[in-house]
Amino acid sequence: MTKHVPVLLGDVMAALGEVRGMRIIDATFGAGGYTRAFLEAGAIVTAFDRDPNVAEDATAVAAEYGGRFTFVPRPFSAMAELDGEYDAIVFDLGISSMQIDIAERGFSFRADGPLDMRMSSGNGVSAADLIARTDVVELARILRDYGDVKKASVLARAIKEKCPQTTLELRDLIYNPRDIAPVFQALRIAVNDEMGEIRRALAAVPQLLCAGGKCICVTFHSLEDRIVKNTFREWTAAPGDPRMPAVAAAPFAAIAPTTPSADEVRENPRARSAHMRGVIKSY
Repeated sequence: MTKHVPVLLGDVMAALGEVRGMRIIDATFGAGGYTRAFLEAGAIVTAFDRDPNVAEDATAVAAEYGGRFTFVPRPFSAMAELDGEYDAIVFDLGISSMQIDIAERGFSFRADGPLDMRMSSGNGVSAADLIARTDVVELARILRDYGDVKKASVLARAIKEKCPQTTLELRDLIYNPRDIAPVFQALRIAVNDEMGEIRRALAAVPQLLCAGGKCICVTFHSLEDRIVKNTFREWTAAPGDPRMPAVAAAPFAAIAPTTPSADEVRENPRARSAHMRGVIKSY
């Protein structure tokens, strides 16, 4: 199994600055790479993750750092229910290496496994069930909107006709090899309502951050990056700017965006498409 390497960790730490004593929400615990870095630097961390497979790592972190770490086994949109103010909220979006590399999770088209794709295993509808329950028109929309699949209608009909139950059955239905990854991405996003999760979580950020608090997002594909970029653009719009809706609960200033260095991409090819964007709450 490929070891999960937190992407743009150095850039995130640089953007946050001195974190000792800070209250930080790690919205995407995963393998705990970001959380451990924050805790090692002296922060107090509340971490979210809906994937039950991360429980062992979360338990190990709790044992090591005790009262400075709280794990919430829920989707990160649940942060809207938190009380109090936080100094930083960090999102490492997308799918982790450990999820892709476990064939039984059904995320990978390189290994055979059940066509599942649920980040919260056993909860909600699997990809196979989604295909079975969705009509061709809606399935085509999912492929087009979430995967930018060019011949989405043709492919949706082929998938509906066969109703694949495994990852390799689905892969073998996709006649254009360039569409394989986009189809898997589109179904995964739909199964987990990933774009809805991001929107709901970001909507909670202005009320959760204290004055001077920062929100940092690391994205990996254009759909999630567009949501983050447009949200931050609205939050940092000048008062009265007619080009932007007045939706922010408080004024924000932008933090300079970054992308991985050539060295990081060479060491971790999965970092290639990453972008880091951030904002700071002015008051």
